[in-house]
Amino acid sequence: MHRFKFAALGLAALALAACSETTGQKQSLGALLGAVAGGVAGAQVGDGRGKLVATGVGAVLGALIGSEIGESLDRADQLALQHTTQETLETAPSGATSTWHNPDSGNMGTVTPNQTYQLNDGTYCREFTQTVTIGNRTEEAYGTACRQPDGSWQII
Repeated sequence: MHRFKFAALGLAALALAACSETTGQKQSLGALLGAVAGGVAGAQVGDGRGKLVATGVGAVLGALIGSEIGESLDRADQLALQHTTQETLETAPSGATSTWHNPDSGNMGTVTPNQTYQLNDGTYCREFTQTVTIGNRTEEAYGTACRQPDGSWQII
């Protein structure tokens, strides 16, 4: 069973928390991270030539989505998303949805842990779903995060 399914949205949005405040840099980083995540997601589909096409399509779509999110999420949005994700993964039971909202930008989102499991080395991991709503558009992403020795959750 695949433990790793992660759309471009979650990767780009969380990674942008560490980037510069300038829109051009956020948009470029979002496009780059989205392309990588989309390519990885696309590579999980099909065989042979179909897999190659799916990887290319995933990379292009990921770049477009990542670019838009990088342009749209400001620092306060990114921090709210990151804080809500960390808190939810640490404390919320599976199926319980947590929300964040930035009243200044109007952007919002949700984080819902879906399944918790333990690896052979004792590390706890959680699968989760995220949404981010910018204006009238909502994007959804799926991911897996594992608890680090310092108590934080790292997306894998």
